[in-house]
Amino acid sequence: MAATTELPTLRELVGPNRWGQQFPHPPGRLRLLGDVRSIKIGGPVLSMLDWPDEIWPIVQFQAFRQRFVFVGNAAVTAELCDESRFQKVLTPGVAALRSFAGDGLFTAATGERNWRLAHDLLMPAFTRSAMQNYHPLMLDAISDLFTFWERRGDVIDVAPDMTRLTLETISRAAFGEDLGSFERDTPHAFVSAMVAALKTGQRTGGLSGLPGSQALSALMIRANARHQRYIDTMLEELIAARRQRGDNGETDLLAIMLSQNAAREHDVLDDRNIGYQILTFLVAGHETTSGALSFALHHLSQDTELLARAHAEVDSIVDSDAEPAFEQVAKFRLLRRIIDESLRLWPTAPGFSRGPIERTVVADRYDMSPGDWAIVHLPKLHRDPDVWTDPSRFDPDRFLAAEVKKRPAHSYKPFGTGERACIGRQFALHESVLLLARLLQRYEFEPADPDYQLAITERLTLMPSGLRLRIRRR
Repeated sequence: MAATTELPTLRELVGPNRWGQQFPHPPGRLRLLGDVRSIKIGGPVLSMLDWPDEIWPIVQFQAFRQRFVFVGNAAVTAELCDESRFQKVLTPGVAALRSFAGDGLFTAATGERNWRLAHDLLMPAFTRSAMQNYHPLMLDAISDLFTFWERRGDVIDVAPDMTRLTLETISRAAFGEDLGSFERDTPHAFVSAMVAALKTGQRTGGLSGLPGSQALSALMIRANARHQRYIDTMLEELIAARRQRGDNGETDLLAIMLSQNAAREHDVLDDRNIGYQILTFLVAGHETTSGALSFALHHLSQDTELLARAHAEVDSIVDSDAEPAFEQVAKFRLLRRIIDESLRLWPTAPGFSRGPIERTVVADRYDMSPGDWAIVHLPKLHRDPDVWTDPSRFDPDRFLAAEVKKRPAHSYKPFGTGERACIGRQFALHESVLLLARLLQRYEFEPADPDYQLAITERLTLMPSGLRLRIRRR
């Protein structure tokens, strides 16, 4: 359908100075606060699932002067995922992270020079041969986790321990460094600085639309300067030391980036951007995967029949005293479905934003122009009742091949879409399945508190809170 001048544009409706309303919105909107009362402070993403079904699939949310459009079904998401019409757009929240991560892959706009250069440079880091090199690093980190558990006793604190594991895995795979997560009670100084800088970026993004937000953001960024300097200095020293040492046969992500960069005559990345890429992978590569693993372990612990099936699959593929080989990981099909279903119910990166390349019409009604954008709300998309039967129930068999073929192509998007989808998704999936296989091979487990009800913390990602399991050797 061609765009028509009678249709309201998303820019007009989302812009900070327009109070007119055409989109459905949550009930109880106030002139100054907007729709802030319709969400839970500290849990805005999942509280949107409580909005009335009749206002979806396209909803406008207003927070003070800032307006956002959320999409929550497969049909409209399919339009936004059309690469010939739409591309990634940096929302205010993501753009604010540039004070921390610069123009790394996640925070760069698609049209920026360094995004394309870095994307092409990093592709060899996620080939099959590269994944084979990461496999033993993953096994070593898992072994360190098990040693850590055996020192601590039979009750494990799931989310923090999965974060320890995934942070160690990505740091060793990214730049060959052990951050000592299993030997220390307090985080490595680099991790503390990274968390502080990340929180600053998130908070400045959250201020968008508030009166005086620019001044407040500038103050917060200045207050965080010490942490940012520490991060920048450590990355600069890491890259300089690797350059000085030369090629010693390392196969980590930094080695691949430096060798690929050196092979180019033109269009090279400077060391600052290479540092941004390493930082991006540290943040994205451990937060999202640790959440997915934590949710998977929760659901396994709640379903004794599913847990028995998972144990049986592992026992049928790998000997009890052997570590899974790289080629065996793809054979753990039930474990992969458990991860997929965990990411359906609890997509740890809960949304992605899209904007039009040129003027177009969405859902046969809304005119969008370059500069407009909408956010795909993944928890809502993954519960679309037109696609998912009994959508709130955890059922890994939704991802049997025959079931997957029945569903619309864009009904499940935990890693984003198109060329801006997560470049490290195969790394994350391999790591997740491998951890489940090793854990099931070694342990029985159950809830430490039989009355535990799943609680979720929203930060950059979704993460279970207070989840503890009791483990015992098989």
